[in-house]
Amino acid sequence: MMQLFDSVCTECSKNVTTRYSTSFSMGIKAFDKGFREPIYNIYGFVRFADEIVDTFHEHNKRALLDKFEHDTYEAIEQKISLNPILHSFQLVVNKYNIEKELITAFIHSMRMDLTRSFYGDEEYKEYIYGSAEVVGLMCLRVFCKDDSKDYDTLKPYACSLGSAFQKINFLRDMKSDYEERGRTYFPHIDYVNFSNENKSEIEADIKKDFDHAFIGIQLLPKGVKFGVYLAYIYYTNLFKKISNSTAKAVVNQRIRVRNRRKIYLLATSAIKNELNLI
Repeated sequence: MMQLFDSVCTECSKNVTTRYSTSFSMGIKAFDKGFREPIYNIYGFVRFADEIVDTFHEHNKRALLDKFEHDTYEAIEQKISLNPILHSFQLVVNKYNIEKELITAFIHSMRMDLTRSFYGDEEYKEYIYGSAEVVGLMCLRVFCKDDSKDYDTLKPYACSLGSAFQKINFLRDMKSDYEERGRTYFPHIDYVNFSNENKSEIEADIKKDFDHAFIGIQLLPKGVKFGVYLAYIYYTNLFKKISNSTAKAVVNQRIRVRNRRKIYLLATSAIKNELNLI
């Protein structure tokens, strides 16, 4: 019956993923079957932590995050939790030996969102590492299984991809982050006077991350390469759409890639994959 409980908990994490993110859920579906469940379990965990700091405005966020952190470590240590999201997450952590340092860095970045409205250069790097890069490293532990050599080789590329994704999220969500949460993530940027020059500088930085990350995507194991590539394609298309927009448009609306466009990208990327062009 324990297997049934594990399965039910993983289904919860899968449901969280599909309800919250079309792009990532489509990317995960492109993985070989054995890789899907652990990535759903990681995403469910990070999504719920993010919800605490971004959504639960009528509640004591600090207390909720403290309890979530405590319950996470307890689940990992005891190898069980009645919270289905945390139970499914601990399954992955214990099976793939995901380091506590990665989890601690992630929770630390979530806690930064409770206390900071503006970020300096060092805090910006620290936040991106904890909120995005370590998530990529958790997934990389799954992709590489027990191969530490491959993990070490691919680690910097995974960090670059996570960094690019997060910076695009910052651009996409500038309006809601500032107006609803009072946050501005980019250092030395004035939201009210956000200029095309500011935007171009940020985009140049993101392009460097993407260019570096693509090298690593080509080195990934076959069972996950297409799925990660697909997420990369979705985000680079969002990046192009933002790049083709003005700074005024970015701060006044949430720029998105339509689902029908994502379906087209899925089809064209699948053809490239079949032809070994990735």
